[in-house]
Amino acid sequence: MASLVAFAVLLSCKKGSKPNPDPTLVVDPGNGGSTGPITAPTDPSIAASQGFFLDDWQGKTFSKPATIAAAKPTASTSINVTADFAQVVSKVSKYLFGNNINPFTGQYTDGVTVNNITNLSPNIIRAPGGSLSDVYFWDMSAYGKPADAPEHLLKPDGTVDAGSGYWSGNVNDSWSLSLSNYYSLLQKTNTTGIITVNYAYARYGTGDNPVAAAAHLAAQWVRFDKGRTKYWEVGNECYGNWEACYRIDQSKNKDGQPAIITGELYGKHFKVFADSMRKAAADVGATIKIGAVLHESADNGNPTIVTGWNPGVLGQIGDKADFYIGHNYYTNFNENSNAITILNTAEASSKTTMDYLKGALQTAGSAQKPIALTEWNIFSSGSKQQISNIAGVHAVMVLGELIKDQYGQASRWDLANSWDTNHPGDDHGLFSIGQTGLADFTPRPAFYYMYYFQKYFGDRMISSSVSGSTDVVSYASSFNSGEAGVVLVNKSTTDQVVNINFKNYYTGSNYYYYTLKGGTDNGEFSGKVLVNGSGPTGDFGGPANYKNISASVSATSGGIKVRVPARGVVFLVADKK
Repeated sequence: MASLVAFAVLLSCKKGSKPNPDPTLVVDPGNGGSTGPITAPTDPSIAASQGFFLDDWQGKTFSKPATIAAAKPTASTSINVTADFAQVVSKVSKYLFGNNINPFTGQYTDGVTVNNITNLSPNIIRAPGGSLSDVYFWDMSAYGKPADAPEHLLKPDGTVDAGSGYWSGNVNDSWSLSLSNYYSLLQKTNTTGIITVNYAYARYGTGDNPVAAAAHLAAQWVRFDKGRTKYWEVGNECYGNWEACYRIDQSKNKDGQPAIITGELYGKHFKVFADSMRKAAADVGATIKIGAVLHESADNGNPTIVTGWNPGVLGQIGDKADFYIGHNYYTNFNENSNAITILNTAEASSKTTMDYLKGALQTAGSAQKPIALTEWNIFSSGSKQQISNIAGVHAVMVLGELIKDQYGQASRWDLANSWDTNHPGDDHGLFSIGQTGLADFTPRPAFYYMYYFQKYFGDRMISSSVSGSTDVVSYASSFNSGEAGVVLVNKSTTDQVVNINFKNYYTGSNYYYYTLKGGTDNGEFSGKVLVNGSGPTGDFGGPANYKNISASVSATSGGIKVRVPARGVVFLVADKK
């Protein structure tokens, strides 16, 4: 707090001036900043839902980009955005920009791909995939499995799944990802990990004590890791009938487990895992945080979701979990959603999920702890929504809402996935893989939106509001180096001109911005993104030189004004005085 107050005074005293004691004295008239005395910003308390994910928070320094002069829009407008530098909503957790990695998408040793991920700066990458963690044995040789793992697993209806199999951490084929190359990627990209251990093995294992065997396997991974990874999850979506832990063959089980999993059972097992993993961490001198799986909504009427999951888990788990995990795919499953339906989910669903998880903890009498959204994306399908410009705009809104709602951690699903020729475009990957006519690991539109969000969003979110339009959404921020910024989203189908005013902030000479929008292909769901007018050389993705594109620059004299393109975003930062 003290540093922020000192910083505000420094702003007002810049170049030998003194804090302005007279509210009638006009300072910097018409430049989009304050015209009188300013109120110093004050950081709010760290929310319980953020907790230790902010322990290593650091301030950000804005680096001015290369620029090209841009004329201000001349059209009049009634749309005004006001951002208040003194009203800090939250510090920004660097772990909100994470992603997931899939073991079946290659070894991630290509220099261009590694460079793109480094530029993206996800800060945290979750492995070894979602449901694949159920069958993942980190220490096994290629294509191996433990002797006490059944030949095949069961389908939700109890029949044998002849196509089921297992995964190992030591597959070195080009199409797979070895555990060693996962660790290598983290190091190359200056990224930390979040690892999901195999909980399902505690269910389908055929040994005398499958829970102990699975917990020991997880603990051995912690020992092998030797402190490289701080964040760990026990299981993935364990409440779902698509997971290997959902139904087991009771005739092969030796510790009396039910055929169908319950939240209560998972909670009991979680405690065994947590104790074993913490003992392992102590053995190697590491400190770890362990997350437990909750369900993110009250969708107990869905037959694929175990009814009463959260109360069952929380009734058993006590204080053993360090954080709680939810997933959110925002739109309805396999719905051919239109663009505005997708965009409107970002604000509503982010808050609903946080409120529901907090409420579940409160109802159970459990302490509020950090919330991690370790998977998020959209389920919309049928019109190539997942690989479109709209997916990028939605990603911007999700990031803004996650900061506003004070999540501690989030990881988008996923860096790369797979191309289904029967359902082209139903692919969550941030990078292409297997797409006809497109080089593997070509960045898709969402990559560019997420890249520029981090580049132009500061270390603190400050309050902002929009008047004159329900189609324009704003997310404002401040940098520790003194600059103020705002991200503007236009959900409408027409361009919008917007005035921006910063309260409690003395604006400097210029403002810098990037404008991102889709192309004219594929109706609402363009597969392209244009950055300040520069686009891809082919039919998909964005400009290869994205890191070197000059920002638009305009003088703050006369006010800060920009045109936000239809279904596009402007990322803007204003100079400090």
